[in-house]
Amino acid sequence: MVVLQPEDDIPTHLTTHLAGGLRVMARDEEGWCVAVDSGRMNCGIYASRPAVCRRFVMDGPYCKAARAEYSGQAITPRPHTGT
Repeated sequence: MVVLQPEDDIPTHLTTHLAGGLRVMARDEEGWCVAVDSGRMNCGIYASRPAVCRRFVMDGPYCKAARAEYSGQAITPRPHTGT
């Protein structure tokens, strides 16, 4: 789930609101963020992606874990050490 911040400038057709009032990125029928191109496994709005996505390190441990889970090869992410 990608929770949006007030400063995130995301087109409304890509978002939805939860019962508690949080604005989040909408999900496709498989549960992925609607901005993800599942064939290429990349973000279709990369240049204007939400702040939380900007903190998600591309090819970092959590990214690799998400890709592995998607492909059916679940791995356990290791905490980012900053090095």
